[in-house]
Formats: sequence, C-alpha cells, structure tokens
Amino acid sequence: TWGIAVPRHPHACPPSLSNCKAVAILSFPLTFVRSSQVSCRRRFVRYLLQVIPVVTIAIMFSRHSSRLPGQFARQAAARQFSTRAALRQEIRDAYILSASRTPTAKFNGSFTSVSAPKLGAVAIKSALEKSKVPVDKISDVYMGNVLQGSVGQAPARQALIFAGLPSSVEAITINKVCASGLKAVVFAAQNIQLGLAEAQIAGGMENMTRVPYYVPRSSSLPPFGHVKMEDGLIKDGLTDVYDQFHMGNCAESTAKKYEITREMQDQYAIQSYERAQAAWKANVFAEEIAPVTVPGKKGDTVIEADEGYLDVKFDRIPTLKPAFVRDGTGTVTAANSSTLNDGASALVLGSKEIAQQYGSGSRVLAKICGSADAAVDPVDFPIAPAKAVPIALKRAGITKDQVAVWEFNEAFAAVIKANEKILGLEGARVNPLGGAISLGHALGSSGSRILVTLLHQLKPGEYGVAAICNGGGAATAVVVQRIESV
Repeated sequence: TWGIAVPRHPHACPPSLSNCKAVAILSFPLTFVRSSQVSCRRRFVRYLLQVIPVVTIAIMFSRHSSRLPGQFARQAAARQFSTRAALRQEIRDAYILSASRTPTAKFNGSFTSVSAPKLGAVAIKSALEKSKVPVDKISDVYMGNVLQGSVGQAPARQALIFAGLPSSVEAITINKVCASGLKAVVFAAQNIQLGLAEAQIAGGMENMTRVPYYVPRSSSLPPFGHVKMEDGLIKDGLTDVYDQFHMGNCAESTAKKYEITREMQDQYAIQSYERAQAAWKANVFAEEIAPVTVPGKKGDTVIEADEGYLDVKFDRIPTLKPAFVRDGTGTVTAANSSTLNDGASALVLGSKEIAQQYGSGSRVLAKICGSADAAVDPVDFPIAPAKAVPIALKRAGITKDQVAVWEFNEAFAAVIKANEKILGLEGARVNPLGGAISLGHALGSSGSRILVTLLHQLKPGEYGVAAICNGGGAATAVVVQRIESV
C-alpha cells in the first residue's frame, strides 16, 4: 500500500487550527487507485480536491502555532480597517468666527421688494467681512429657506453669488421649517469636524411678505367656473400637514397639556416686548446688525433696526380674542404668538487652524460643543426642544446648570413656558433680550438668528444653548462656548 498525508475526513481538523501541525497518515490501498473501474478514479480525485484545501489551511496555521487563536481574530479584525491617513483622522473641533443678521422687518414692511436670497446675501457678506477669513478658504454655504415658491432656483446659491462669492463655492439650501437656519449651522460644523472643509458659511433667510398664492395647473382645473387660490404662506409655512390645522392649534394643545394659562402666556409676551425694547434702547443689538439698503423711487433707504418690537399696546394684550380655538377654551392669541417677518442671518465657521489664524479679536469667537435633533408627534412640536436639549448637553459634556444664557425660539409663548417647565429652567436666563414674539420670526432665518443673538451675549468661558422647534414635530439644539482665543 501507499501512504498519503490527508486528514481522516475533510472536516476532521480539530477546532483549534493552530494545533494542526501534522495530519494523520492514512493507509490508502494501492488497489483503490489501480482499479480498472473509472468510477473509483473519479472518487479518488474528488477526495483529493476536498482534502487539499484543508491541508493548505493546516500548514498555514502550523507556521503560526505559537500565536493564540484570539490573536488571529484580532489581527483579522484589524485588517478590515484602512491604515491610510485620510481614514484615520479624528473628529476635529469647529469654531464660529463671526455672526451677523439683518434687521427683522415687519410683514409687508421695509423688505417687500427685497427677495430672501438678497437678504441672505447681505448677512453673508457682513459675516464674511467680520470674520477676516479670505473668501478662497470658503468651500460651502448652507442657508435655510422654507418658503421657496417663486424665489427661483437654488436660493442658497443665489445668496452666495449676490454676496460676491466666487461661483466655485458650493451652496445647499436647507428646509427644516423653523429650524432650517440652525440646522444649516450644524451641517457646516459637521463638515469641519469630519475634516471635509476648513471654512464654511451657514445661516438662513426668509421673506414671508413675498410668498405667492398658488393656483392649480390648467390640467387640474374645471373647464369653466371659479378658480380657488391657496395662500402659500399658510400652506407651506403655518399648517400642520398631518392634522390639517394651524400651528397655533398645536400650541393650544401644548398649553392645555402643560397647564399653561392665558395669563401666563400674555405675561410672557409682555416680558418679551419689554426686553426687546430695553435692548434696542441700550443699543445692544448694534454689533450683530447688518444694515440693508432698499432701493426706491425716491432713493435708497437704509434699514438698520428691527421693525416690530415697538408695535404693541400692552393694555390690549389681555383683551384680544383667541386666534385659533374659539370655543371659549382658547388661550393662544396674536399677541402671545410670534409675528410674520422678513430677514436673514449668517455665521462663518472654521477649523481650529482657521480660528487660530483669523479668530483673534473676534467678538463672538466660540467653540461648537455639541448639537442634537429630536422628534416627537407633529402636534407636540412645541415641546421638541425639551427632547433635543438634553441630548445636545450630554454630547457637549455639560449640565444645564453650566449654561449661562438660553435662546429658545418664541414661536408661541406656550412654547417657552412648556420647555421651561419640562427642563426645569424657571428662573434661568431665557431670551433675556426678547425673542420671536417681539423681534420677529422669519422662518428660515430664525434658528440662526437666535444663535447670532446668543453669541453676542456670552462672555468668554460661558456656555450658551440655542434651541428651536419646527413644524412636523422636531427640534434642533446647539451648545456653544464663548472663548477668547484658540
């Protein structure tokens, strides 16, 4: 007989292959090979084909018999990841170098003839000039814009070109309803944190005055009769798609659920106006404002201040009728709700190297410490910030007690009162300069606007949180820390 080095069976190798230094020598009858039967030869060939791979593996492992099986597993796992430098980058820090906003104009006010992208261009240009960052360092622009009907193609692209940036700069328009501007900042920051960009511009813009009415296309119209138009502002900006009622009805639901009375909401609205008026009287907003020049038949007009904060009669606030629920139980009115407005805001963000090189002397130099989004049922959108804020704080590694200033968007007074109650912020510095009720709520800009205002309030070393709810049942929150240098 002849001998051949094969395992007793193709699968007979012990579980620990590192022990396979040798395999059994089986006595293989020569007559099996010499048989004149073709079927026997074929069976032998098939047997060898099964055996050879096992033998090869055994030999390979025998060369490394001194290593433990766990070492092989770890080595195999490690090989799954690239060792190239581009894939070994750590998450980087992102910084804010500058922040600007236009004045917030009233509905049908001073910006009636100025499109949202042109308002955005003013904010972008101002923020870039303040940052001292060369334009060739900017690779992307993110701008929030909600009501895009009749605005034209790619609103963010329009804004950067109108601002004088080169056409090689990419632009992305963000629509997360009221949170669009703040989410734009998050996207820009993430690019920097991932090492995909060195400097970015982010913000938001909206002209609610210029939103058109919608008419169905002729293919869906009856052959004769009247044509019904829809208000694009209400349809795309102010209506809960799922329940088919106004966002104010959502605020009513929140007020009832969290026992927020009409008096509490009215008192908060009065406080918002009083704070905004005091801030403007003290010229607190001067550093964040980018004046807008509005062409006119009688010459240019320069708008340098918010328009709505003085339009209030405090004695009438408690007497107004509820605007959304009129069965005697309603508490949300025009006075304790935000207004319809036009405006824009923008910030310049950069990497650590950009901040070191150009951030010296910046009035708002800050590190982005954390951010988060959160979602709830659409009708509960007013309380979504209370879900997003704890996540952002955890990611930033701080607690709510370390936050010096909070900026929540005042979509409704009920929004602020509910989030204060849930988060335990009664007595905290929440919107110390007023908010959307008094200063205005230009949808696509509101998220970045509150961040601009927050940054100008913080002192070096202080933490601040900007948070904003958005229609559809969600919110975005950002945690920043003001610093003097990097």
